[in-house]
Amino acid sequence: MAVSDHQLLEAWKQVLKLSKLEKGQTVTILTSASTHPQTLAMAQIAVQSMGAILNRLDLPPVNAEKALSRDPLAYLGTTPLTGNPAAIAMLKASDLVLDLMTLLFSPEQIDILKSGTKILLAVEPPEVLVRTVPTEADRARVQAHSAFLGKGKQMSVLSEAGTDITFALGEFPVISEYAFVDEPGRWDHWPSGFCFTFPNEGGSNGTIVIDKGDILLPQKCYTSDKIVLTVENGFATKIEGGVDAELLREYMASFDDPEGYAISHIGWGLQPRCHWSTMMLYDREQSIAMDARAYEGNFLFSLGPNNEAGGNRTTACHIDIPLRNCTVKVDGKEVVRNGKVLDEAVK
Repeated sequence: MAVSDHQLLEAWKQVLKLSKLEKGQTVTILTSASTHPQTLAMAQIAVQSMGAILNRLDLPPVNAEKALSRDPLAYLGTTPLTGNPAAIAMLKASDLVLDLMTLLFSPEQIDILKSGTKILLAVEPPEVLVRTVPTEADRARVQAHSAFLGKGKQMSVLSEAGTDITFALGEFPVISEYAFVDEPGRWDHWPSGFCFTFPNEGGSNGTIVIDKGDILLPQKCYTSDKIVLTVENGFATKIEGGVDAELLREYMASFDDPEGYAISHIGWGLQPRCHWSTMMLYDREQSIAMDARAYEGNFLFSLGPNNEAGGNRTTACHIDIPLRNCTVKVDGKEVVRNGKVLDEAVK
């Protein structure tokens, strides 16, 4: 259902307040041809209403000759900031960047964050943003789970579908996403609500079974049959199954990059206002399906880059796969049991 300008404006004000936007600070809104006009309009009014200095930087799309779909996460190669020092300088000079375009995982984004600029990504439809306005309680819960994960040396994941895999931990930091940016140099994504890390290089071994009804992203589809991934020394070495497996294999092969098969981030969803079923209600080009990534109790793993956490892999191939009904253990202690989050485990 569409939302009123008033609802979206109030949502933006709440997020900007949580992001500690102050009068006189500089905000640059980053836009492209795909930016939602209502999201942009209400963001601009919200920024000005809080007494901040407002800029807008509109950049042309790139990668059309390489990406296999219009989804902004379908190809994580160059960005409109690549080779554009003037635009990068403008963003570095800003206290806060509202990314209504999608710079995810780009070297330019990492460079901008190092300058102390905060970046908040918000590209989902307005009604999704309004439904998932973050709260202080979201942050507290995510940070508690992140602290628990940060102490771990090993994560193991099991499911009745057949998943049985272990990940060695400790080489990379834990990352918390709670949908606002309250510290210098922080990046976040509205909507979100999950914690994750990256396994040690070469430290992932076992079997991951993508069961019927699990989700592939950016394909934005529910699988109709099982896909079995054999993971050896940090890489998916086999992708077996029926047509769904064949489609995934063909898609990944199109990047012609062995690094695309590496295990990337691993973690679990903590956002009760996001839902596994929401994706089916949207056409594929309407959203990037953040509900699927953040819904409470999923085990979210990915294939592809790890430069977000300081690693060296910058492959353009990135697959996010949230699984249902998994049991997640950190150093043998359950934190998710059959898809249900155990908050008491992190206290």
